Amino acid sequence: MALKVAIVGLPNVGKSTLFNALTQTAAAQAANYPFCTIEPNVGDVAVPESRLDALAEIAGSKEIIPARMNFVDVAGLVRGAAQGEGLGNQFLANIRDCDAVAFVSRCFVNDDITHVEGRIDPISDLDIIETELMLADLESLEKRVSNLEKRAKTGDKEAGATLALMNLALAELREGRPARAAKVPAGEEKGWRMLQLLTSKPALYVCNVDEASASSGNAFSETVAGRAARDNAKTVVISAQIESEIALLDREERAEFLETLGLHEPGLNRLIREAYALLGLQTYFTAGPKEARAWTIPLGATAPQAAGVIHTDFEKGFIRAETIAFEDYVKFRGEAGAREAGRFRSEGKEYVVHDGDVMNFRFNV
Repeated sequence: MALKVAIVGLPNVGKSTLFNALTQTAAAQAANYPFCTIEPNVGDVAVPESRLDALAEIAGSKEIIPARMNFVDVAGLVRGAAQGEGLGNQFLANIRDCDAVAFVSRCFVNDDITHVEGRIDPISDLDIIETELMLADLESLEKRVSNLEKRAKTGDKEAGATLALMNLALAELREGRPARAAKVPAGEEKGWRMLQLLTSKPALYVCNVDEASASSGNAFSETVAGRAARDNAKTVVISAQIESEIALLDREERAEFLETLGLHEPGLNRLIREAYALLGLQTYFTAGPKEARAWTIPLGATAPQAAGVIHTDFEKGFIRAETIAFEDYVKFRGEAGAREAGRFRSEGKEYVVHDGDVMNFRFNV
């Protein structure tokens, strides 16, 4: 499963610069004027995973295949976007099929880069974007609720269940809170997702800071961190300018450059890690002479569900999963050593996969 994250924010906060760095391309034009991104740019990147190198070396794998993440660079929104201001609300639809939303806020001062609101205030930036998304959700729900009320009165149980979820979201939105603030009843998560609300998606606040603040943040990013704590969101501090420079370097040059800045890893790594945590995801591996590969699954996924990520037939005909913890695979130098040490396990349908499990599936179709 490829995680898809929408990058949103006001114009000139560094969204496209960040996107270019993350995807290591120049697909999105980064220019000093609003609306330089006209169509949503979609970039596919590899999820950094150092454990794959160790697995490939032990298994003698010819190819290393990491998990993937998609970033969608959405055009800069402005105050009034939900009513058609700026480039209008057409771009809000680009967010609907994403798994999470990364709100990029400007946390740096640079007189050469204009700000659409004429001031540097990351909290106000976040409020503007969140408000536009909430207004779009309100409009979407209010258009649908009348028809559902009529259907629910006729005894349509499905309509009644959907209406209850809509009213749950409307209660939050009408109080000026995003839909993600609602407490969704257990078992109703699928119906809730089907509402396709912009503000129900998990939020990640990305603080775009100047180079000097890349390792420790600054006063602006501290205010965003406080906001994230209140909103039960995640925060990442990144210098989009530094990330764009890192993207042009090879591995050795990258390590040296990061060290001079007091950083241990690129911001991309931190961004992905926080996105994984936000969405409750984890990684398992397959390894052999042909390839070493990382697979993304939800926390709590069972062995058959993990097998289904490779192919639906694997899940349908699941028999058992041959499993070795990553640490044991490395310590005992592969499957044979793990077997000899008694660390090779045969797990059934009820087994809950752990992050880092190295797995091989037995199935029958």
